[in-house]
Amino acid sequence: MRSLFITATGTNVGKTHTTLKLIEALAKNGIRPGVYKPIETGVTATPPDASVLLEACKKVNPEFADFSTNDITAYTFPLPAAPFCADTDKRIDLQRIIDMHDMLLKRCDLLLVEGAGGLMVPITETYMMINLIKEVEAKALLVTPSRLGCINDTLLSIMALKTFDIDFEWCVNLHEDKERFAEVTQPYYDAVFPHWWHLDEGVERFVTSLS
Repeated sequence: MRSLFITATGTNVGKTHTTLKLIEALAKNGIRPGVYKPIETGVTATPPDASVLLEACKKVNPEFADFSTNDITAYTFPLPAAPFCADTDKRIDLQRIIDMHDMLLKRCDLLLVEGAGGLMVPITETYMMINLIKEVEAKALLVTPSRLGCINDTLLSIMALKTFDIDFEWCVNLHEDKERFAEVTQPYYDAVFPHWWHLDEGVERFVTSLS
């Protein structure tokens, strides 16, 4: 595995937060991470997510030291929407996204690819984020929320990944409603997924399993 795709059950779940933790954990384990944000929407100047990821990556991988956000982001759009909707001029070229992925792979031991939104977010009319994960042959890390209702979102996303035959792991970003999580959600995860983990406690173990 050379590429790990960080995805989520939807937007504002914690993909960037997770990717930053992965950068730190990988570096501690002697693995040079790279970062790639194929598409970022809601960008009026500098893409905020790509900027944060790049600055963190530069500290641990000199191969990215001279890069700008343009080097790790294929497309940015001002409209905060799904890429297909934000791409009002229909500029997206899927091959450009793939080529940038393959170029960045050469600059790191493991490329962390951060998606936009969830798995079924449309990039083009017929090509979803999950199609990109499959095409670049990445392992997926599904980040799920801890708020009420997250069981349904988690199960649907797991079903999609299994349908596309994508190798994946998943974890909980224990942030929203975390005081109630142990009562309203955790009993189900404990019963059905005894090896589930949440980000703050499990990221080091997950990174160790990758090496």
